[in-house]
Amino acid sequence: MEKKKLLLLGVTLLVFTVFITACSNNEGVTNTEENTGSNEETNEDMNNENPDSEEEMDHSDMNHSSSGEVPKGLEEADDPTYEVGDTATITEGHMSGMEGAEAAIKGAYHTIAYVVSYTPVNGGERVTDHKWVIHEEIKEAGEEPFEPDDKITLDASHMEGMNGATATIESAEETTVYMVDFENMDNGNKIENHKWVTESELSVE
Repeated sequence: MEKKKLLLLGVTLLVFTVFITACSNNEGVTNTEENTGSNEETNEDMNNENPDSEEEMDHSDMNHSSSGEVPKGLEEADDPTYEVGDTATITEGHMSGMEGAEAAIKGAYHTIAYVVSYTPVNGGERVTDHKWVIHEEIKEAGEEPFEPDDKITLDASHMEGMNGATATIESAEETTVYMVDFENMDNGNKIENHKWVTESELSVE
């Protein structure tokens, strides 16, 4: 009789132990699933906050003013539309606060102006379609103009990380480029000897 009681008690404990273990395992699975779902939601939120999209070029680190020194070999324009001392309206801005500003002409030069794309030497993000680099600001410059897709080395410091960078020519145009003074329309800052504005980017109203 005692043996039967002990056997029955042992079976009962065994069943109870199996039941408790099963419940614990189920809880672990549930918690894992909940945590996984939570992580997925967090990752999704982060992706929504930081979508993979191409940003527009930022000229906030552009050297708006300069000393007024021009590259060696750059020739003054013979008969520019805008003479030194004239004023004109900037019709296309390369940076915030530039478009619509009144520009005072400080210099007029005949050259080839290039739109270029390059990766800054300081490791910043690639800059695309930068306006403008002139022929005399390219280290390999010779008599002949560069063509679209040519690889060149920049010898200009309009933006941080620009000087010495390898660039690709996107387009080129033979034109008169102007060095100008203007007042930034966003913040009122005086910009002196800005390089460069092309003939087509100026007008007289």
